[in-house]
Amino acid sequence: MTPETPQKTDAPRTDALHLTVLRHGRSRADDENVHEGRYDSPLNPEGEAQAAALAAYWTADPPGFDRAYCSTLQRAHGTARIVTDALGVPLTPTDLLREWDNGPLAGMGREEALERYPIPAFRHDLDPFTAQGGESQAAIRARALHALELVWNGGGQRVLLVTHGGFGNSLLRELLGMQRGWFAFGDTAFATLRLSRGSHTAYVTGANLTPHLPLP
Repeated sequence: MTPETPQKTDAPRTDALHLTVLRHGRSRADDENVHEGRYDSPLNPEGEAQAAALAAYWTADPPGFDRAYCSTLQRAHGTARIVTDALGVPLTPTDLLREWDNGPLAGMGREEALERYPIPAFRHDLDPFTAQGGESQAAIRARALHALELVWNGGGQRVLLVTHGGFGNSLLRELLGMQRGWFAFGDTAFATLRLSRGSHTAYVTGANLTPHLPLP
């Protein structure tokens, strides 16, 4: 199921929407040392264990999610399924939460990618990711806003979004009115926010949180 248009709901609105933005667990592509983006790599065993640890943590200390959305790419969908199955939370996969489209770099080794597609000194926000294709930053921002609109109007007071490091940053930038800021997102790390429904205020209450993982 990949909804592209926010659906109206009769669920009562509250004065705040609590969002948890979760990055997927470690994937096979991390072991392969290739660019991910739209490369559809599944979780590796370590990533599955990370997601299971988070599910156990939230089972013991329930966050009270009403619903969850996830990227349709395997590494995010797999993470979301492990967590939501444990918590009994309804899950909606959507292409809107996919990672940035990196065009021909997807699945390509990092050294080869740097040789064939060197990082330009300047890339306009309207330029594609590479001359051979990929999303522009403008297109990514538009998709982030569409995803947030879907969640905003989808019902529920506490919502989990399972996505990717790059696109998770895009969501946070749009919510906070930031153009160039970056938030760290480790494997199964999450950020928490409280969005006022009566103003444009967004409170960041946590970032790069991994209470379910051992300290490095």
